[in-house]
Amino acid sequence: MNESTLDQVLTQRRSAQEAVVDVEEESTKLVVFTLRSQRYAFVGSSVTEVLGPRKIFAVPGCPASLIGVINVRGEIESVIRLHELLGVAPDAARTDTPILLGRGRSIRSGILVDNVLDVIDVPLSNILPPPPTLPEHLKGLVTGAIEQEGTSVTLLDMESVLSHYSAGKG
Repeated sequence: MNESTLDQVLTQRRSAQEAVVDVEEESTKLVVFTLRSQRYAFVGSSVTEVLGPRKIFAVPGCPASLIGVINVRGEIESVIRLHELLGVAPDAARTDTPILLGRGRSIRSGILVDNVLDVIDVPLSNILPPPPTLPEHLKGLVTGAIEQEGTSVTLLDMESVLSHYSAGKG
């Protein structure tokens, strides 16, 4: 290849690279967590804080999904076990699990999860609709799904989760 041909090829490549336009796709933050071996996520804007393990004070006479209350900087917050709402067996032996502080329009609560894996940015185009084979009890709670590291992650709607809890469905 002579020098003029090389100059032509390089000029063509530069022109092609200049023609590429970066378009920022709208994305959302997701808080990814596990219940047993299954991965779930909430939209990040509905999770106000991720708390480490802490003492939960039991409240007698409450539904199975309400496991008690915690003190968060002088504020009393309820703590629900998401397992019951989703039909996942809790790991009774674990007492060192994190709590997600979640908020909906009319209610807020701590949500006990097994592990918090990550907070990720996901392009909205990567969020798939809920699968048609979704069990009936999950249809009002699941808003979509994504793939993360070759594993399916089920997206949950915080408002629906908290509404189901307050309606005594868990």
